[in-house]
Amino acid sequence: MEFNNRISTGFKGFDEAIDSLRLGDNVVWQVDRIENYQAIVNSFVKKMQEEKRKIVYVRFGKHQALLNENEVTVTFYIDPTIGFESFATEIHRLIEKEGKETIYIFDCLTDLLSDWYSDLMIGNFFRVCCPYLFELDTIAYFALTRNVHTYNTIARIRETTQVFLDLSKVEGNFYIHPLKVWQRYSPTMFFPHQIEGEQAISITASTDASALFANLNRVEERMDYWDVIFSNAKNDLNKDEETKQKTKELLMSLLIGERSRMFELCDSYFSLADILQIASREIGTGFIGGKTVGMLLARKIIEKEDPDLFGQRMEPHDSFYLGSDIFYTYIVQNGWWKLRVNQKTKEGYFSYAKELREKLFTGDFPQTIKEKFIQVLEYFGQSPIIVRSSSLLEDNFGNAFAGKYESVFCVNQGTPEERYEAFESAIRTVYASTMNEEALEYRLNRGLFAKDEQMAILVQRVSGDHYEENFFPHVAGVGNSSNLYVWDKNVDMDAGMLRLVFGLGTRAVDRTVDDYAKLVTLDNPARKPLLHMDDLKKFSQHGIDVLSVKENILTSVSVDQAISKVWNVERNLFASIDTETAFRLKDLGYENMPTPYILDFKLLLKHSAFPKDMKRILQTLQKIYEYPVDVEFTANFKSKEDYKINIVQCRPLQTRGLGKAVEVPEIKKEDACLFASNGNFMGGNVRIAIDYIIYVDMKAYLSLKEQDKYTIAREIGVLNRMLKNKQVLLIGPGRWGTSTPSLGVPVHFTEIQNMTAICEVASEQSGFMPELSYGSHFFQDIVESGLFYSALFDGEEGVRYHPAYLEAFPDVKEEFIQMKEELKHVIQVKQTDEVELLSDVVNQRLLCR
Repeated sequence: MEFNNRISTGFKGFDEAIDSLRLGDNVVWQVDRIENYQAIVNSFVKKMQEEKRKIVYVRFGKHQALLNENEVTVTFYIDPTIGFESFATEIHRLIEKEGKETIYIFDCLTDLLSDWYSDLMIGNFFRVCCPYLFELDTIAYFALTRNVHTYNTIARIRETTQVFLDLSKVEGNFYIHPLKVWQRYSPTMFFPHQIEGEQAISITASTDASALFANLNRVEERMDYWDVIFSNAKNDLNKDEETKQKTKELLMSLLIGERSRMFELCDSYFSLADILQIASREIGTGFIGGKTVGMLLARKIIEKEDPDLFGQRMEPHDSFYLGSDIFYTYIVQNGWWKLRVNQKTKEGYFSYAKELREKLFTGDFPQTIKEKFIQVLEYFGQSPIIVRSSSLLEDNFGNAFAGKYESVFCVNQGTPEERYEAFESAIRTVYASTMNEEALEYRLNRGLFAKDEQMAILVQRVSGDHYEENFFPHVAGVGNSSNLYVWDKNVDMDAGMLRLVFGLGTRAVDRTVDDYAKLVTLDNPARKPLLHMDDLKKFSQHGIDVLSVKENILTSVSVDQAISKVWNVERNLFASIDTETAFRLKDLGYENMPTPYILDFKLLLKHSAFPKDMKRILQTLQKIYEYPVDVEFTANFKSKEDYKINIVQCRPLQTRGLGKAVEVPEIKKEDACLFASNGNFMGGNVRIAIDYIIYVDMKAYLSLKEQDKYTIAREIGVLNRMLKNKQVLLIGPGRWGTSTPSLGVPVHFTEIQNMTAICEVASEQSGFMPELSYGSHFFQDIVESGLFYSALFDGEEGVRYHPAYLEAFPDVKEEFIQMKEELKHVIQVKQTDEVELLSDVVNQRLLCR
C-alpha cells in the first residue's frame, strides 16, 4: 500500500513541532533510563500498528524487552558477542531482506558496551547501519544512555543521523529537546518541549528553560569505555589473586581474543601488570593480533624460563600495536562497508575483493587516529620502523598465514610530513593485503571463509645500526625448533635449524633470486652444506638487503659493499676474505676495489655461543608450546662474546610428523626408475601410490619466451584444480614458485597446493638450481599443505633421474586443459599405473618407480 512520506511520532503536538518524521529518518533518542525510551517507543509503535506498517524489533540488549512479539511483525534476535563485523553484517542482511519503508525499533546501543567495550565500535555500527536504512526509506529508532559515551562518539552519531533527540523525565513530565532535525526548521523547533497528552509545549521562557536544564545531570568529557575498563583494572593490581586473575582474563579477552591454546599460554605467562603494559602501547581499541601476541609471548617465556639468557642476550623491544578496531573504522569512515559486506558473501568473495583492495590504498583516517599516529612517529624519531600485519588468525595453531599479508619498512627519513605520509601509506598497504588473492585463497582452503579476519598492526623498531648511508642488523633469519625436513642422515632433527643471512631478514623468509641463505643445523652448526653446494662461494649469499638512509628505501647492496662498512665488530665473524678473487683482482691491476668476501659465518658458528643460544631459545619455546616453533630473529654484535638477539616473531610450526618407517629397496643400475636420490627431500617417511605425474620438460621450457613461461604456470594452476583429491607428482625445472621465470616455473603457491608431491630438477648448465627453502614463507606453505618436496641434482653422486621412464605412460593432458599447439610439448600429464614414491628419513633415501 502507498504511505505518506510524513510519519508520526505518536505525539501529534511534537509532530507539529518538528514537522513530522520523514521516510528515511534515523531517530536517535538520548535517555536517562530505558523505561523512558520504552514509553516513547510504545506510542510510536501503536501509531505504526494503526497504519498497518511492517515493524521489526531488533533485540540484542541486556535490558528488558521494549516490545512483545505480538506488537511487531518480526522480532530479530542477535547476539552481540559474535563481534562487530558479524553483528553489523547480520543487521545489514536483515535490512536488505525486509526492504523499503520498514519500521525498525533497536534496543539501546549503550548495551553493546558490555560486549564490545568500545565507544568507537558503537559509532562505527551506527555509521554503517544508518545510511542503508536511509537508502531504503525506513524509519529506525535507536537509543543511547546519556553521560556514558564520549563526545566524539555522540558527535559521529549526531553527524550521521537525521534526527537526534534528548529525552528527559523531570517530576513525572516528559521533555523532548531536538538537537538535530535534518532539512526541517521552525522558530521553536530546537527548544525543549514538554509532552502533555498529545500536546507538545515549547519551553521558550528563559526562567523555565534554565529551571529545566538545572535538573539535568551533565558531566565533563568522558573516556572511551575501553579506556575506563583498563583504567579501573589498574586499581586491581594490589587486590587478591582471584580478583587479579578475573580482571586479567577480561583484559586478555579484549586484547587477545576468545579462549584458545594461545590464550591459555598467555594466561600462564602474563601477569595483570604485563597485560596493562601491553595495553598502554596500543593505539586505538580492539585485538592486537596473532603476530603481536606470538612475539610478546615468546619473549615472556624466555624471560621466565631462562632469565639468565634473557637478561644477557635479549634485545629490548618498544613496539606499538594498532588495534583491530582501527581497521574497521578505516573501512567505515571511507564508506566502504557495503562493499565489505558484499565481498564477504560466497558470490562476491573474489569478485568484490579487487575493488575493495584498490580502495583500501586510498582512504583517510579519522583525525583522532591521525593524532595518535603522529605521537608514534614522534616517539621513534628518525629510527627506521617496520609496519607488520598482525591479523587475528595469523601465527596461530593451525594457521600461520606465512607471507600472505604485507609488511612494510619505513626508513623514516625526511620531513615530519613526509615521514607521516610514508607511515600512513604503509598501514594502507597492510590493510589492502587482506584482499590479496593468495590470502583469500588461503582462508578459503583452510575453512576460514566465515571467520572474522580482523587486521591489527605491529609497529616495530627495526633492529640494527647505521653503517654510513645504510641501516641493517648484522645477522637475521628464521629458526625452526624441529628440523623435520633433514637432508643428511646424521642430522639430529630435534636440535633445530637456522636459515641465516647477513643484513635484513627479508632474504631469509623469501626465496631469493640467484642467492642462498646459510642453512645451519644446530646439532652441528659447522656441518658442511648440502651435497650439491660444494662451491661455497657460488652457493652463498651475494646480496645484502639494507635500508638506504640516503635514498629512503629498502634496497640491496653487494656483500663487499656492506661488509666493508661494518665498523663496530670484527668482519671475520661473518665473512672470510675471498683470497682467490683478491689475488685475481690484484693481478689484473685493480688496487682500489673493496676487499672481496664470502659470507660463510664460519667464526660465528664455530667460536661464538650464538648457535647454542639460538638452540636454547628454540628448545625452550618448543617445550612450553608443546609443539615445534618457527621464529624470526635478528642479532647485533659488539664481539663474538657480546651480542643481543631480538625475537621479532614466533609461531607454531605446522608439521605432520615423520610417519611410519618405510623400507626403500636398493636400486641396481639395470633397474628402471623415474628417479632415486640420497637426501635432498622434505616430508618425512612416505609410500604413495601416484595417480598422475605432471612433467614440465626442461629443454622445452627453457626455449620459451618469458610470457609463455607465465602461461605454463597458469596451466599448472588449472591442472592443480582439476586433479584435486588425486595423488599427483609435479616435476619441473628449477624452482617452483620463483618470481623469475628464467629460474623455474613462476606459479603461485595456490596453483600447486593440491599436489601430493613436488620435485625440482636442477641443471647447472641451464641455470636451474633449486634452493632448499627451509624457513622461508614457501617452506611454511609446503609444510602446512603437507606437500612432499624433493630436489634432484642430476649428475650428482647418488642421484638417478630418467625422464624417459615416463614414455611408457599415456599423456592425458587434453582431458583437463586446452593448450596452444606450440606449447603442448612443454607439459605432459601422465596417468600412471603402480608408480610409487617412497622415502626413508633415517637413511635419507628417495625412490620413485
